[in-house]
Amino acid sequence: MDILKVSIDWAKAEVFSAKISLLLSIFFFLTAFGFWQLGKTTMAKAFVWPTLVAAILIVTVSAGLYFTNKPRITAFETDYNADAKAFVETETERTAKSQHDLALVFKVLPLIIIAASLLIMLVNTPLWRAIGITVIALMTILMFIDSNTGARNTAYHQQLLTEKQ
Repeated sequence: MDILKVSIDWAKAEVFSAKISLLLSIFFFLTAFGFWQLGKTTMAKAFVWPTLVAAILIVTVSAGLYFTNKPRITAFETDYNADAKAFVETETERTAKSQHDLALVFKVLPLIIIAASLLIMLVNTPLWRAIGITVIALMTILMFIDSNTGARNTAYHQQLLTEKQ
């Protein structure tokens, strides 16, 4: 198995995921614009700002994925050629930390969804309901993004462990 190729493919998949996330943010921007232009009810108008904020947050996540992983594509080859064993060790540690972080994310995001659900049930103003609904949508999108990242990270981590042996 060529671990360098596996590593580069993993980084390219993360960059692709960033681009998909950017497309999702465009959907949120278009939704905010639609509510702003076409919303006639108080509830529809209440969605403009929360949806816009969600779009900006998704762009931030997308940018983080992109700008973290795009440079890795070229750095992996340099690092691997300098010291293959150190490269595998560093990547194994990094992916293990990522697995831990992602496990925490999948505990926190559902709690945020529960809090937003309670907000919808307990507060009867259009803005707070729109915020609750938008938070649920945003957290769902983030879980979608992170579940794919987690699956790729786990597979990559296993391949690194196999390479170490």
